[in-house]
Amino acid sequence: MSDENAAQGDMPEIEVPVTETPEVDPVEALAAENAELKDKLLRTVAEMENLRKRTERDVSDTRSYAIAGFARDMLSATDALSRALVVIPAETRETAEGTLKSLIEGIELAERETQRLLAKHGVKRIEAAGQKFDPHKHQAMFEVPNPEVPEGTVVQVVQEGFAIGERVLRPAMVGVAKGGSASAAPAPEAGDDGVDKSA
Repeated sequence: MSDENAAQGDMPEIEVPVTETPEVDPVEALAAENAELKDKLLRTVAEMENLRKRTERDVSDTRSYAIAGFARDMLSATDALSRALVVIPAETRETAEGTLKSLIEGIELAERETQRLLAKHGVKRIEAAGQKFDPHKHQAMFEVPNPEVPEGTVVQVVQEGFAIGERVLRPAMVGVAKGGSASAAPAPEAGDDGVDKSA
């Protein structure tokens, strides 16, 4: 035991440096905390405003487009009524009597009423005939050689297209003009080597 005490006595004492904490001015500390809380408050207010705007936009979209699926299905029924009227020859329509006349008038009335109700709920027909082909609104079914109109012009509508608000429910199925005159259609851009680079 005396050897252990002697060994401990030989060890030097270690001094731990004491770091003094600088005194913080309480006014500066409160000012910094105030600035931090103000920043958090402003960020929270901005986030809440963004959330409010996003929610309003979602509610507006839901109101506008909630019936899109139903309207798309109703277009099939409207098409069926239109096809039923198309197959009846004009002569038969004019000379029809009795039950046949009532049937034709009933189909016409049902088709008009369906179109009216769709329009009432924001479903509108896409104008296609004579318009420049727009892949967002039109679906090209075939090309029609027609040098009298500019290339890319819709010259025939096979099936009407419809939109609700800014969204297309069904694109118009169309025939598009091909081979318009040089003055009607822009010339292709040719490079220095004579190769058409417009594609």
